[in-house]
Amino acid sequence: MEDLLRQMRAAAVRHAAGRRTDTAVPGLSIHTADAPTALQPGVFEPMLCLVLQGAKEVLIGEQVLRYDPSGYFIASLEFPASGRVVEASPARPYVSIAIALPPEGLAALLTDAAPQPDPPGQSAGFGVSPLTPELVDPCRRLLGLLDAPGDIPVLAPLLEREILYRLLQGPQGGVMRQIARADSRLSRVRRAIGWIREHYDRPLRIDDLAALAGMSCASFHRHFRAATAMSPLQFQKNLRLQQARRLLITHQDVSRAGYAVGYESASQFSREYARAFGAPPARDAVRLRGDASALADA
Repeated sequence: MEDLLRQMRAAAVRHAAGRRTDTAVPGLSIHTADAPTALQPGVFEPMLCLVLQGAKEVLIGEQVLRYDPSGYFIASLEFPASGRVVEASPARPYVSIAIALPPEGLAALLTDAAPQPDPPGQSAGFGVSPLTPELVDPCRRLLGLLDAPGDIPVLAPLLEREILYRLLQGPQGGVMRQIARADSRLSRVRRAIGWIREHYDRPLRIDDLAALAGMSCASFHRHFRAATAMSPLQFQKNLRLQQARRLLITHQDVSRAGYAVGYESASQFSREYARAFGAPPARDAVRLRGDASALADA
């Protein structure tokens, strides 16, 4: 497997153009860094991440997950999180690839794949699992399409399907099957997540979210936290603060940015912003405008 990872690393470096490169293969991006990075917030979409060299940490709620070439990170839900590169140097730069995981592709695959029992107690929408040659090989061939762009329209969908199949057979397969089933517990939580993402600037009523998910309030709160490692209110607050941070990059006034994302108190906005990002909004905005790529490197 080390030889496969070495081939992938060489291909990724050859096609990388900066810290993040969105490639010609739909849903495939390349990430590099030649030094450890500060913790950067972002909203993670459903994706698979393979580190080809170096190591990274992701902070989700109060959980810290570390992954390197021995394991892969998978997010099956959309949620706010922060990530940082923890192992990188000019001699051995951090190199990774991320592959988007479309839920509709999972749903289509489930009709053909052999039924598998869901592991008991598996409910988190993210995790790190050991990397296997069976998963690495289709990822290597997907990355290799960058050297044969004419093959991308035909072969990329086939390789994406193979990757999804390998993930369904792996330790995170139970969660992924739940995401693909419209009536599953995680899918109902995902509906509530979609509402929060679209209406993060509005007051949040747990009763309404629970009804949307078809659960009691207590059950919804428990399953939401199990899936995302945070409460619905924490989830909303993280989304609000990250959107405010993006507004500040565009030279938005601090008070106006806070009100735009749903805060009614400027002092509360500044206090929670500083707690989340380590600096008051105005000071952080000055730094961000000098490094706009920080928010693009989730």
